[in-house]
Amino acid sequence: MKLLSATISKIARSRIWQIKNWTNHPVEKQREVLQNLVTAAQYTVFGKKYEFEKLFSVKAFKSKVPVHEYEDIQPYIQSMLDGEENVLWNTPIKWFAKSSGTTSNKSKFIPVSEESLVENHFRASKDVLSSYYKNFPDSDLLTGKGLVVGGSHQINHHNEDIQYGDLSAVLMQNTPFWGHWLRTPQLSVALLDDWEQKIEKLALATSDENVTSIAGVPTWTLLLLKRILEIKQKKSIKEVWPNLELYINGGVSFVPYREQFEKIIGAPINYVEIYNASEGFFAGQENANEEGMTLFTEHGIFYEFMPIEEYGKKFPKTFGLDKIIIGKNYALIISTNGGLWRYLVGDTIQFCSLNPYKIKITGRLKHYINAFGEEVIVDNTDNAIAIASKKTDSLVLDYTVAPVYFSSNNNGAHEWLIEFEMKPDNLNQFIFELDEALKSFNSDYEAKRHKDIALSLPKVVVLEKGSFAFWLKNRNQFGGQHKIPRLSNDRKIVDEILEMIKSQ
Repeated sequence: MKLLSATISKIARSRIWQIKNWTNHPVEKQREVLQNLVTAAQYTVFGKKYEFEKLFSVKAFKSKVPVHEYEDIQPYIQSMLDGEENVLWNTPIKWFAKSSGTTSNKSKFIPVSEESLVENHFRASKDVLSSYYKNFPDSDLLTGKGLVVGGSHQINHHNEDIQYGDLSAVLMQNTPFWGHWLRTPQLSVALLDDWEQKIEKLALATSDENVTSIAGVPTWTLLLLKRILEIKQKKSIKEVWPNLELYINGGVSFVPYREQFEKIIGAPINYVEIYNASEGFFAGQENANEEGMTLFTEHGIFYEFMPIEEYGKKFPKTFGLDKIIIGKNYALIISTNGGLWRYLVGDTIQFCSLNPYKIKITGRLKHYINAFGEEVIVDNTDNAIAIASKKTDSLVLDYTVAPVYFSSNNNGAHEWLIEFEMKPDNLNQFIFELDEALKSFNSDYEAKRHKDIALSLPKVVVLEKGSFAFWLKNRNQFGGQHKIPRLSNDRKIVDEILEMIKSQ
């Protein structure tokens, strides 16, 4: 085990020159990626339809191929699920990452090719590890086990040869045999579907291991850590796993959760953010002490960045890396070696740096509040929650926000449903600090709040612990990569949760 760890560690450290190669020439690498993708797929059903054999430039590609959302490519996906080959990609697709949207019960099946596994997901993972060793050369990360929280696995009934599961499950099923020696728990526990049973078995299986790193969605990871403390009768995770040094997070902003993790772990560790979605592994934090994740530009994905005001157009204006503006919100459009073509991921991002290109996730195209012209995004609310929590000595577990519409007697407002790990002594003070923080982040919100012209003070409903989990469970979205929608521009989700609580 020690020899294996030392060998992998040595390989990871030796990859730094390869990383420098694509970070130093990102625009050129992106052009190469697109040419390779189009060449590979020119004889597929999709490639023939859009005449890939005639597309020799980025401009030609963008003018010929429209932007797609999932509903646009679903017929192609269905053909692939039914066993047809050479549809979106030129090699057989045997795996699909199942992803259900937070605002819909409808499942999405994202194709995962052998190329996307090897050249994207696994290669990006190695680059994250290499960057970590570069920043922490004395790390003992691989002398222990990596705990992965997430994933479930099922067989697709359309075809016995085709399998699907959460992205983490797909990755675990395809990990090289030696990778399982560095991971805990065993696959049969890691891929359980029942999350209540899974949390219990994860806790029992890992609490006596030498865990040096954890990766998973913050909400479910916190549930697991709390259960481990109960089983071991300890006050901090560092008492259970003294060699723990790294938590890898992604999928949601870590800002509202960081204080909770620091408290439950009980000693300083390193935190690294990654951007690894069902559609691809897009970016990873190169330096744990710097904002933003480095965009992976040579990993089988071609990126376009669409100003959000272009959303809804079949041929929207999009930009490459050479035309990017720092601090502007863009929607991410990707073409991948898994067979997605000009695919609108749905996330919004901002660039923090152009040398190297670093991004941060700011929200979702459909997850925002603009009922009164305030244009509030998730990045605003996550940071406001963090500030209000710090100023009132409270901890927020989860939250969701929706508008309260104008009435004959009242102005509009935002209604927050919040689950606290530690409630503030004075809820009114928390609301005040939340409101002030939002004003500081968003001038449109501040203008609407001025003298309560359009927006009144936020309304906060404090939920009992477990309310959001109960809601997710009722929607068959409990565990794994399922997350609470932060913002909605209508009241559908908020009213559904409030009705559920009322019926209880």
